[in-house]
Amino acid sequence: MTVSDLCYHCGLPVEDAGSFTSTVAGQEREFCCHGCQTVCETIYSAGLEGFYSKTTRSDTLAPPPVVAKELDAYDLDEVQSDYVDSMGPQRSIQLLIEGIHCAACVWLIEKALKRQPGIIDAEVNLTAKRLKLRWDNSQIRLSQVMQLLADIGYAAVPFDPETAEGALARRHRGLLYRMAFAGFAMMNMMWISIALYAGADEGEFRQWFHWIGFIIATPTLLYSGYPFIKNGLTGLKHRYLTMDLPIAIGATSTYLYSTYVTFTASVTGQVYFDTVVNFLFVILVGRYLEAISKRRALSATQRLLELQPKLANLVEGEEVRIVPIRHVRIGDVLLVKPGGSVPVDGVIVSGESAVNESMLTGESLPVPKQAGDHVVAGSINGEGAFRVRTEEVLRNTALAKIVALMDEAQASKAPIQSLADRIVPWFVLATLTLASITFLYWWQFDFETALLAATSVLVVTCPCAFGLATPMSVAVATGAGAARGVLVKQGEALEQLSRVNHVVFDKTGTLTEGRLRVTTIQPFSAMSESELLRLAASVEQHSEHGVAAAICEAAREKQLRLHENSGFVSTPGKGVTARIEKQQVYVGTAVWLQSQGMTLSAAQVQQLAAMEKQGVSGVLVAIDGEIVGLLGLVDELRKDAVDTVRSLLAAGLKVTVLSGDRQAVVEAVTAPLGDVSRQAEVLPQDKSAVIRQLQQQGDVVAMVGDGVNDAPALIQAEVGMAMASGTDVSVESADVVLSHQELKKVVEARLLATRTLKTIRQNIVLSISYNVIMVPLAMMALVSPLVAAITMPMSSLLVIANAARIGRVFRQRAG
Repeated sequence: MTVSDLCYHCGLPVEDAGSFTSTVAGQEREFCCHGCQTVCETIYSAGLEGFYSKTTRSDTLAPPPVVAKELDAYDLDEVQSDYVDSMGPQRSIQLLIEGIHCAACVWLIEKALKRQPGIIDAEVNLTAKRLKLRWDNSQIRLSQVMQLLADIGYAAVPFDPETAEGALARRHRGLLYRMAFAGFAMMNMMWISIALYAGADEGEFRQWFHWIGFIIATPTLLYSGYPFIKNGLTGLKHRYLTMDLPIAIGATSTYLYSTYVTFTASVTGQVYFDTVVNFLFVILVGRYLEAISKRRALSATQRLLELQPKLANLVEGEEVRIVPIRHVRIGDVLLVKPGGSVPVDGVIVSGESAVNESMLTGESLPVPKQAGDHVVAGSINGEGAFRVRTEEVLRNTALAKIVALMDEAQASKAPIQSLADRIVPWFVLATLTLASITFLYWWQFDFETALLAATSVLVVTCPCAFGLATPMSVAVATGAGAARGVLVKQGEALEQLSRVNHVVFDKTGTLTEGRLRVTTIQPFSAMSESELLRLAASVEQHSEHGVAAAICEAAREKQLRLHENSGFVSTPGKGVTARIEKQQVYVGTAVWLQSQGMTLSAAQVQQLAAMEKQGVSGVLVAIDGEIVGLLGLVDELRKDAVDTVRSLLAAGLKVTVLSGDRQAVVEAVTAPLGDVSRQAEVLPQDKSAVIRQLQQQGDVVAMVGDGVNDAPALIQAEVGMAMASGTDVSVESADVVLSHQELKKVVEARLLATRTLKTIRQNIVLSISYNVIMVPLAMMALVSPLVAAITMPMSSLLVIANAARIGRVFRQRAG
């Protein structure tokens, strides 16, 4: 078939010549369909003809896929809210692209989109067939982007985890079909082999059996062996040696030699069609077992996805009707029946029950819930029924954020994995070199022995186990961590956390409960306690600090009516001031008030010091420059703070506590923690400087904070760990998010990281040891290609099984 008989765009045969033609760049071109003709004309009219120079004529692109109808529906905010990060003018979305085949497709899509007004960024992931798009919704609509992709030959739909899971299932099904085909061929080839080994290779039917073997082996190699051949050639085309290349070379060379013997009717040569079929079947069995093992090892993500209910009971007046979860909106009231799953994040408005939140906390005991309490999507209701007002749905729920964090972590690469990725091509090159040396050595004695020995080397040294050593361990670790409320956002964080030798805790809200209580109200004048509290609360009512919340809560408990204020000014870490009824009122620390020109009496200083020695923080109140009263606030240690710190100290780690409180308060509150370093009166903006100072001393630092005012310190530390509530798991500045406000998760996170790095090293040693033993045996012609095909996937399965053991680390600790 000549080039003129092929479609100019996709390279497939033109069935009806002359039906679809167009003048492109001054030449008459033939196309197989109207779709290819339109796409080609669009590419040239956009000035993107360089696409064709980046593809080779050996590439068959396939005609453009069918584009979804009614693209305008994707412009609706109600639809986009399920997929985009934010509903502002600038939006970001992941699109699943059908029709991507090669690096040229990536080049075409990115070039075509980036030149469009309103497109901020476009990045294509060739492996995942995914496009990460950022665009200005006020300049260009999503439907226009999707139509533009359709014009150049690609169909796009918003990425959905369920869609991706379906694609994974299809890949597994395809692998199963190829394995079954090879298995059927192997069973039939077995009878041919028995006949030949029984003496038919020397009789009149020898050639007849060879031809039957050829007929069976040919479709087996082309269908069952297609993925290996395709991946090997694709890698060569992009100058990258893939793991499938040695398998493809071994199978193809053995097949070609056997075909040569068959076609030439050689009386001395032997055919090895059975070897080709058998080791393809065995390798496919190994690959299928690997795929199933990986899926089970990574099942934590899938189990979390399955927790999200697809339907909800929507309350409308006196009626309750079942609706798809995608139809639920913020503010809707839903009925959660006994034994049902909570479909959204929200607040209970009526009813009570016990809810199992183990998917977020790792604790199996149900948590009692009543009106006013928060519930999260995916948690399981007990025997009661309640109604919940929706606050977050779908991708904005805590469950969806956990899944997103796990996907991000499993897609990331730890430094040790990046090293492994760089080694793999050289590993393959070494395999090809050793196979060539083996072939040349044995060729001196016997060509067939040389061929089989070289094939054994190619198959037995497949570096799949080496390539799996790190990603499998990281993926299993992130899944196991998520099940315990330890959410790792990057694989690199696991490697860094295992090296940490100094843990720094923020005191307020991290080591302590973070809920201050007013325990002392001490006026210094004729003012009553209630009036002093009302004055302080009137100033603090617009502040979001923990001190303000505690003072306002105390005023609410006493049912005090607050004054209106004006000119409110907040100085972070020091205090606040505002005008109330023509008076300037100050509420803050002693140091801050002194900096404002106020003076404390000796009695006031003595009283303040006595409170601080007892772990009570003192907040002073002043009017027009005169100090009129003192409020004492207490923040107690978390129940698990002492055990957590002692566990870290027992493991040989150094522990430091940072706080903005005075030294006496910090020492009093943290006294039960034992031999830890304490740094007091550290302002939020100075915490990162303390971390930097520790790093300059040679320490590898993990910072544990609440993720609110600790962001600079979390970023500065090698590992930032943020305490977050069960519904806030997306702290941007943290590498590890510890859900459900449990401090013991710090110890569990480090334990997980240490076990993960240990497992990665074990896996690397395991894969290298396997090759050190098996490669010499194969080069000595002591291992047949079939035995090599059996042992090769076994090494990968051992690596996967070892990685799966990471999930048992918490069970062992509990035991």
